[in-house]
Amino acid sequence: MRDIPPNLAAHLEGGATTLCRCWSLTRRDGFVLGFTDHDWPLTFEGIAFAAVTGLEAAEATAELGFAIGGGDVAGALAATGLNEADLARGLYDDARLRIWLVNWAETGQRVLLDEGFVGEVRRGESGFTAEVRSFAKAFDEERGRLYMRSCSADLGDARCGFAIAVVEAVVAESDGRLALSAVGMGAYADGHFTGGKLVFTAGANAGFAVEVKRHGREGSLAVFQLWQAAPAAIAPGDAFSVTPGCDKSFATCRTKFGNGVNFRGFPHMPTSDFIIGGVRPGDGVLDGGSLFR
Repeated sequence: MRDIPPNLAAHLEGGATTLCRCWSLTRRDGFVLGFTDHDWPLTFEGIAFAAVTGLEAAEATAELGFAIGGGDVAGALAATGLNEADLARGLYDDARLRIWLVNWAETGQRVLLDEGFVGEVRRGESGFTAEVRSFAKAFDEERGRLYMRSCSADLGDARCGFAIAVVEAVVAESDGRLALSAVGMGAYADGHFTGGKLVFTAGANAGFAVEVKRHGREGSLAVFQLWQAAPAAIAPGDAFSVTPGCDKSFATCRTKFGNGVNFRGFPHMPTSDFIIGGVRPGDGVLDGGSLFR
C-alpha cells in the first residue's frame, strides 16, 4: 500500500487537480536527466525536469512474489537529452528510473510512484521504447560461485589473475557497421581475439566497446566481425584496442593462457549424459578410480 502525503491527499480530494508525472534517469556514471509530461519545466530534489521532450508511460505491470515486474516507457530522440548515439553506446543501460506523481502548482506535493532500472531499449526512426525492470531483477543476477564446468571469472580480473595484453591498432578497411580489418597483427592466430573486447579509442565511436564475434586473417590483414553495430560509421584511420577472447573452458585456460592453476570452474564435473547413461558390462572406467589419470 502506498502512503500518500497528507497535503497531496487533500489536493486529490479537491474538486480540481493540477497533476503531472515526472521521470528521472540516473546513469551509472552519475549523470542525471529529468523529464515531465507537464508543459512547463519543474524542479525538485535538485533535478531539473524538462518539458521540451521526454518520456511517457507506455505500459506498466506488477507481479506477485519474486517475478520481475516493470513496464515500458516511450520517448522521442532529440539532440538535447536522450539521443540515439548515447542509447546505442549503452550509456543508459541499467540506468535507474524514478517516477513521481506531482502537483505542478506546488511541487512539494508529490509521491514516488515507482522505481526501477532500464533494461532493453528498442530504437526507431524518431523515438525509442525502454523496458523498465523492477528491483526484483536482482534475483535473476548471478551471485556468488556456481558449480559448473566453465570458469566463473572474467579474463584478467582478480580471480583470474592473468595479465591481459591489450593490442592497439588502426582500422584499415571497414564496411562501416559490423566488420573491420587492421594491419600489423599477423602474429596472432585465427580466433585469438574471438570473444574479446574491442574498444574504439579515436574517431566517431570513441569509447564504444563491443565483443568480437569472429577474428581471422586474410593475407596481411586481421579481420574482425563485431556482435553489435557501432553507433557511427566505422572509418579507416579509427583507432581501437582489443583484448584476447576466452571461452571459459579449462582447455583454453591451460593451453592459450597457461593459467590452468587459476581456473575458476569444475572441468571434471560429470555431464548429464554420463549420469543418466548407466553402467555397461565390462566398462572398466567405472571402478571408483579417477576418470582423468
